[in-house]
This record gives sequence, structure tokens and C-alpha cells, in this order.
Amino acid sequence: MSAIGRCRWAIPAGCIPSASTGPEPEFTSRDELSLLNAGDALANVRVTVFYARREPVGPFRIGVAARRLRRLRINDLIFPEAVRLDVPYGLLIESDRPVVAQFTRQDTRARCNAGLLTTAFPA
Repeated sequence: MSAIGRCRWAIPAGCIPSASTGPEPEFTSRDELSLLNAGDALANVRVTVFYARREPVGPFRIGVAARRLRRLRINDLIFPEAVRLDVPYGLLIESDRPVVAQFTRQDTRARCNAGLLTTAFPA
């Protein structure tokens, strides 16, 4: 199967709400990253988090198996440092193999849930 995607992606609009309503974990407010590796080899992905008023954090290292999708909550990125809640951030995604990146947000602060879905900017 031939690989599709890019090796560098940018997401400028992250911000994880700290408040949530409803049962956990399905109604926890969160940002999520979906990574598709349609190629025939493991993709080694590095994610760096950028803030407006502090130094970048990372890289967070993520493996995406060949011909697989990997979804992860940005809330779960904790090493080398947890991503801060209620603070706007951006992501730089770098991979040694082409991947496709998608970003989603579930905001459950109010009883009427809000969602956002976007494909990252390929570089």
C-alpha cells in the first residue's frame, strides 16, 4: 500500500477546557489528535507544543503502526510535561514517514456539547 500524507503538520488552535459536564471519560472536555499511517512501516511521530507566553514543550513521541489509525487525547500527553488546560496552544507534528493528521475538540463545559473537527495544515 502506498503512503499518503506529509511528514510535517501544524495545528494552531488548541485549548483544552478544564471544566466538563456529564460522565467521564466519554464527556470529559478534550482535544484529540488522529494520525493515519497508510504506509507499510511504523511512523515515528514527534509532537511539540507551542504556547504564546512560554517556551515550547516536547517532543512527545508517538508510534503509529503501519496501515493503522492512532487516536490520542492531547490531555494524555504528560511526558515530558502535561499540556496545560485553559491555555491556548499550537502543535507541530513531525514524522519520519508520511501520515495524515486530524484535530478534534469536544467541549462539554455546557450541557449542550460543542465539537470542532479540522484537518491539520500540511507543511
